Amino acid sequence: MVSRVIPVDPFDLVIFGGTGDLAQRKIVPALFRRYCAGQWPEATRIIGAARGALTVDGFREMVAESLRQHAPKRAKDQEAVNGFLQRVEYVSLDALTEEGWAQLAEMLNADRIRAFYFSVGPRLFGPLAEQIRAHNLATPQTRIVVEKPFGHDLESARALNATLAAHFDEGQIYRIDHYLGKETVQNLMAVRFGNMLFEPLWNSQYVDHIQITVAETVGIDGREEYYERAGAMRDMMQNHLMQLLCLIAMEPPAKFDPDAVRDEKLKVIRALDPVEPHHIVRGQFAGGADGRGYREVVGNPRSTTESYVALRAHVSNWRWAGTPFYLRTGKELVARSSVINVMFKDAPHSIFGEEAGRHANALSIRLQPNEGITLKVTIKEPGQGGMRLVDVPLDMSFAEALGPENQDPPDAYERLVMDVIRGNQTLFMRGDEVEAAWAWTDPIIAGWQARGDVPKPYENGSTGPGDAELLMKRDHRRWQGINP
Repeated sequence: MVSRVIPVDPFDLVIFGGTGDLAQRKIVPALFRRYCAGQWPEATRIIGAARGALTVDGFREMVAESLRQHAPKRAKDQEAVNGFLQRVEYVSLDALTEEGWAQLAEMLNADRIRAFYFSVGPRLFGPLAEQIRAHNLATPQTRIVVEKPFGHDLESARALNATLAAHFDEGQIYRIDHYLGKETVQNLMAVRFGNMLFEPLWNSQYVDHIQITVAETVGIDGREEYYERAGAMRDMMQNHLMQLLCLIAMEPPAKFDPDAVRDEKLKVIRALDPVEPHHIVRGQFAGGADGRGYREVVGNPRSTTESYVALRAHVSNWRWAGTPFYLRTGKELVARSSVINVMFKDAPHSIFGEEAGRHANALSIRLQPNEGITLKVTIKEPGQGGMRLVDVPLDMSFAEALGPENQDPPDAYERLVMDVIRGNQTLFMRGDEVEAAWAWTDPIIAGWQARGDVPKPYENGSTGPGDAELLMKRDHRRWQGINP
């Protein structure tokens, strides 16, 4: 099966913070892969903008090195690399002064799509938006892309939204969450709404509970200052896991339209109950054979910032009344794994007797690594004598099911940046959605701060603190394994 490449119109993309880690590690390689796929036309230009006094040739050499590191397979084609570099420009620019803005204005074409990617810290979002408007760089075809975090709490999120709204329409603002660009995340909607098999069962009558896990083996090295202020709740739960919860729990939209989809996601967030204190577990990696503890890494022996959080959430609507959603995420865990497990209820009556055992179906949607979908079904165990039941997986990995040409699926940023150019906001967060997520998150954080909760320690390379297992055991359930 060969994927179809849909070309986009010519565009100018300005990457503020173009020399930074995100731009060089993710954005530029994603653009290069789309260039190699023939998705954007010759007239397109990529303009890096940063404070550094680089020449165009110096920036192009930086980009070439980035491609060698982060897109090594395609970077072996020197002709493709040279062609891409010819479309790369650079301007030395300061977000807080007039330096470089006149030069940037001269580089932009008035008759094409114009996108500005804010690959910088949130404190510069407002000044950049003001400068773009002040120098008349915004056109009806302009879009701006902002990276998380979208605020630190509800108050700051509202302030950020107000600042951006003062200069751009909501239809021009693309709040990017790279999780939504993953092929399997998008397949959540295809699986749910494109198959009669699942949607009739997608409710509290048939689903026992749902687990969403985002486990990481990496720590916080290089992000110590940010992470000490944020923690796992703000860094992962409030955005990435919240978005996965919305896609799993949302009602079918009337059509596959950006606002129709985001309207349904917003309804889910607003239907979330407050989380009870005994339904939350916070953890902090404490070191061990696999590395240093969190407090050593951040240099704060009294730090109470969580590197792990697990909680039980409830969506109070007719579809999900009484069905718990268990969410967990953490750093320095045993394996890198992002998976959604939809655990169906047992059959109401087993005709095979107790000796056959109790069995239930489960749908596992793997986001990373080895993206794919597994449906666990119950069959008879082969062999003579008696009826013994066993669970077996019906397994679909993208690499096997879609052919060798799909073993290297597009990176999330490839899809999302091209959606910006197309003007498709389906996979981007809307301002009211961001604020609703913070309105649910803030009381959780305020609660454990008021109680003086201290995160439970867990060993590096484990599955997290033992209290997370107790969270499930109290409900007579258990976490599915964290598997690579």
